[in-house]
Amino acid sequence: MRHTLHSARGTTDELFSPRIALLYNFVFKHLEKGFEMADLQAGAKRVARFREVMAQKGYDAVVLRHNPDLRWLTDAERTFDFEQAHTAFITQDELFLHTDSRYYNTFLERLGADSPWKFDQEVTTPTEWVAAHVAQAHARVVAIEDTVDLAFFDGLEQALRDNSLAALLPRMHGDIAELRIVKDPAEIELMKHAQSITDKAFLHICEYIKPGLTEQQIRAELENYMLSNGADALSFDSIIASGPNGANPHAQPGERVVQTGDMIVMDYGAGYLDYHSDMTRTVVVGAPSEEQQHVFDVVRKANETCAAAIHAGVTGSDIHNLAVKVISEAGYGEYFGHGLGHGVGVEIHERPFFNPRWDKVIPAGSVVTDEPGIYLPGKFGIRLEDFGVVTEDGYDVFTQSTHDLVSVGC
Repeated sequence: MRHTLHSARGTTDELFSPRIALLYNFVFKHLEKGFEMADLQAGAKRVARFREVMAQKGYDAVVLRHNPDLRWLTDAERTFDFEQAHTAFITQDELFLHTDSRYYNTFLERLGADSPWKFDQEVTTPTEWVAAHVAQAHARVVAIEDTVDLAFFDGLEQALRDNSLAALLPRMHGDIAELRIVKDPAEIELMKHAQSITDKAFLHICEYIKPGLTEQQIRAELENYMLSNGADALSFDSIIASGPNGANPHAQPGERVVQTGDMIVMDYGAGYLDYHSDMTRTVVVGAPSEEQQHVFDVVRKANETCAAAIHAGVTGSDIHNLAVKVISEAGYGEYFGHGLGHGVGVEIHERPFFNPRWDKVIPAGSVVTDEPGIYLPGKFGIRLEDFGVVTEDGYDVFTQSTHDLVSVGC
């Protein structure tokens, strides 16, 4: 069934099926009642999990600089930005974090005087700061986060030599990234809230789109709506790809003018307290052609078939290959080249993955996307993306927007 939205609004029951109308009302009620903050002890619980890994691997101390990992461990919301301005030194007994004057007061405000983290804004280099803590802790095995750049690593080795300190510096190889795979209730609630804003934005943008607008105009309206209706950031630069541009999965919006008959791929998400949502919907301007409807139905079947197969214990490659099977059996296998899905959390792309290389088991508590697509060069592209949490016996989808092909601008 295809739903048509007009600029002259009717009731939700006129615009949507009864199920979608209920979801529409749920989104608005959820936003109107506000959001209750999650467990204040979430950061402490995450630190405890990480210290278990430190003990298992024999680390005396760990040095961290990757902002998403620091956000996850400290639970300091809306503090970290694009600057790599912070360095953490963690032992089994202490939590130290070096920052500068741009962030120091924000940390104190976010975490309070009772925080187990000891903050400082000492005027020194990050490597000299770490070397001083290595000496103070008498640490001999100091694990370094594998995301640090080579300059920092070389600088730390030099700082240790300059201070006559001997310490092994093993790379961690994703220890925290692995811990972050399993989300706690606080994280899940933040992402559900972010998705409720994203769903609401879809309803709005479907009414806004009409022939004659450019991709950039649609993008500006969509992003402004999210930021004006509860989002405190964007998950990423929105993809608005119309007509043949939609055949490029990560096309950047441009000055192309939307025309009647275009398919429009919209991949976007709202950010909320540093957590992300991620959704793709493809709409049609006017009535779809027979080919457009057929390809859309194949993509929808792939999405829903995979969603029904997801549960704790499957491997990422198994679910990806299931999408490939559905699309290939319909004759479009060569037009689906990307992975089916990726983890979402404090980063928009994180572990685990639904792709042919991820042969690890997907655990309960993982938040992962399901986003098959078909991309026909010179014609159009179609992608249908949801995301949700993997459970012991299924996949709890956060995304509430319809899977039906929505006709806009008519």
